[in-house]
Amino acid sequence: MNEIFEKMHNGELYLPNDRELAKLQMECLDRLYDFNRTRPTEMAKRRELLKEMFAEIGEGCYIEPPFHANFGGRHVHFGNHVYANFNLTAVDDTHIYVGDHTMIGPNVTLASAGHPVWPELREKGYQFNMPIHIGKNCWLGAGTVVVPGVSIGDNTVIGADSIVTKDIPANVVAVGNPCRVMREIGERDKEYYYKDRKIGDAK
Repeated sequence: MNEIFEKMHNGELYLPNDRELAKLQMECLDRLYDFNRTRPTEMAKRRELLKEMFAEIGEGCYIEPPFHANFGGRHVHFGNHVYANFNLTAVDDTHIYVGDHTMIGPNVTLASAGHPVWPELREKGYQFNMPIHIGKNCWLGAGTVVVPGVSIGDNTVIGADSIVTKDIPANVVAVGNPCRVMREIGERDKEYYYKDRKIGDAK
């Protein structure tokens, strides 16, 4: 199984139907099942389960069930104070990194796994994985999809329903399918939080 693990995390093509890998995945999914069946009042239980499930999870993180993940978060790394709303899907066949204070809207997909375009390889079940990196203090709007190998810089806002197929730099607002930089975050954003609504005393 060591060879498959290496291929899972170095971007090579591999066949994911290894028996030991499937056993490990089922163990991860059992814990994920337990997490998704917790009551809203069982916050301490949720925190303990997340510590077991994730590769890394920082202080003050909150994930609203249901949470979906191929390996139950085993390859997900969250910094401190990360917030994820309902239905986060982490296709975590390889590593997904999310920085401190990042906010993830409902129905977001972070997909680290892909399949070759050549149909004969897909028919045989080949897969490859590329890590995803999301910076600190980002905001991913509802319905955002991030595909394998993409990086998003610190402080960046991704608009709702965007499909992020290429790297996005820091300190910008980016939207669309495919997602493109719309503008830099600037002085006006210090004054207005939504259209013509002023921030006022919230500074």
